[in-house]
Amino acid sequence: MAVNIQSSRLDFDNIKNQLKTHFAAKSEFSDFNFEASGISNILDVLAYNTHYNALTANFALNESFLSTAQLRSSVVAHATSLGYNIRSRTASRATVNVSVNLLSLMNRPTTVALPSGFQFQAAVGDVTYTFQTRQTYYASDDGNGIYTFKDSEGNSNLVIFEGQPRTKTFIVGEVGERQLYIIPDQTIDTSTAIVRVFDNLNTSAFTTYANISTATAVTAESTFYQLSEAPNGNYELNFGDGISFGRSPSAGNKITVDYLSADGETANGASIFNPANTLSVSGSGYSVQRTVDVVTVSNSNSGAERQSLESIRSNAPIAFATQQRLVTADDYKAVIIQNFSAVTDATAWGGEDNVPPKYGCAYVSLAFQDGTSDDQKQAVKDAIVANITDNLSIMAVDTIFSDPVETFLEVGCTFNFDPSLSGLTVQATEDQVLPLIKQYFEDNLKAFGKVWRRSDLLALIDDQSEAILNSSIECKMQQRLVPILDEIVSYEIPFPTKIAEPDDVNTIVRSSTFIFDDKPCSIQNALNSSKLQITDALGQVVIDNIGSYNADKGTISLTGFAPQQITTGSDFIKFSAVPANQGTIRPLRNYIINIDEDISFASGIIDRQTLQVSL
Repeated sequence: MAVNIQSSRLDFDNIKNQLKTHFAAKSEFSDFNFEASGISNILDVLAYNTHYNALTANFALNESFLSTAQLRSSVVAHATSLGYNIRSRTASRATVNVSVNLLSLMNRPTTVALPSGFQFQAAVGDVTYTFQTRQTYYASDDGNGIYTFKDSEGNSNLVIFEGQPRTKTFIVGEVGERQLYIIPDQTIDTSTAIVRVFDNLNTSAFTTYANISTATAVTAESTFYQLSEAPNGNYELNFGDGISFGRSPSAGNKITVDYLSADGETANGASIFNPANTLSVSGSGYSVQRTVDVVTVSNSNSGAERQSLESIRSNAPIAFATQQRLVTADDYKAVIIQNFSAVTDATAWGGEDNVPPKYGCAYVSLAFQDGTSDDQKQAVKDAIVANITDNLSIMAVDTIFSDPVETFLEVGCTFNFDPSLSGLTVQATEDQVLPLIKQYFEDNLKAFGKVWRRSDLLALIDDQSEAILNSSIECKMQQRLVPILDEIVSYEIPFPTKIAEPDDVNTIVRSSTFIFDDKPCSIQNALNSSKLQITDALGQVVIDNIGSYNADKGTISLTGFAPQQITTGSDFIKFSAVPANQGTIRPLRNYIINIDEDISFASGIIDRQTLQVSL
């Protein structure tokens, strides 16, 4: 009788045992000792071969799909087939004011140039990095011999980039052959690339090609290039063919690619920038060297490694659906994250979904890397409007930026603990559970559109140790108000979801302490009422009606609120509210859920389930 070999368990030992079972069912092998004979070696070879082929087939199948591929080469190949341009390593950049003092110089020049490639040295820890300008800036005499360099728009805040300058040169081959231009440098910041095409090796005249991602219209004579990551980790330069995205260089042309080889995020945080060399100043009959003065406007930031696999995996399909036009909220997110490394997360929503509604516009909220200055944030927003939303929107839609709003959760975890099932004390287990809660927020929240689900966290806590018999969580939402001290002002504090209805046992809304009427006070709602009161430390009512909260709208309204001082040492007052549904909190629009680590806690209760009591 034939025996079918089960293929659901393909590890080596199982395969070999299944082969033994198959042969033992044969009459000629019924009394055969497989382990004590040479056939055991044959079974080892067969099992190994089957196991190896199964693994190969499994790996190959996984690498065939974007959602399951593990190798970067596979993920890059799938994303490229969707037309997704993967973000390269990004150079850290800083904003500085640069000037030179020429007061002692006779016959001072009218203007002075700070050339492209002028370098500065800056240290982060024990490592020194090189920053440099990427364009030429000019300065004029202010009348006192001080020349402050400015960009073409008259802005004295200049951006300098970290990295070592590199140049790669190619000679175009015969027309008709597919030209491959490979840049074997995985540290390239493709956003700093400048591509020039010369007619031949000896000419100085050139045509500058632009990145295809900046194109709004393409003709047969357009001069665009595409610089993208290849599956082997290097970068491939492509040009159009007169049809796809413009004109291609001709045979005999020389192509140069100037770019920065960047160190990425390790160069973030530099604050002092010293000129690496002097500035050459020329005038009528003289040429002198002068040291420039540098004032830091914002520390270096925005440096980043190549786009991660998970980021590629999640954004490539969205970018493919976007098709270089902005219609849905996901379109905005995909295009912005693809083009701006300083933006770690983005979300968008239509004006009709805003509170209050504003039609004919799209709202965009951006989360930036830590350390990004306000000037740099504004520069990114301006670039988004100028280069993306104004060009890719299919109709006249204004872009309005709205800053992220953090909603903090106050998490109180209580768990039953049986010490007989663990070698740890209840206090030691509490010290394990609280970091687990914090890590849950790091891994699953702290981003746009991430939903708080209490049951998911409870499952992790229960799995932490078999000594944790069961657990429960009470949570409150918290918004932070920065009031104007000693001034009567009305405020409205929005929450991302509905607030619980008032009851006659527990207060639903409560604030942290502040000084009012020369004594510590807080705000809470009256029992069984949405009316808000100011109460002192003894619970006595100081102001009977300072506002109210709207449970359905999820808002707190304060009328004529004038605190004298904030006692917590910060500039804000915390307003906590019990959500209508503590199990699920789904933030809309630009809300991001975070955790208040100062208030959150984990507390264990001894529960000896083997203890028997006689009554």
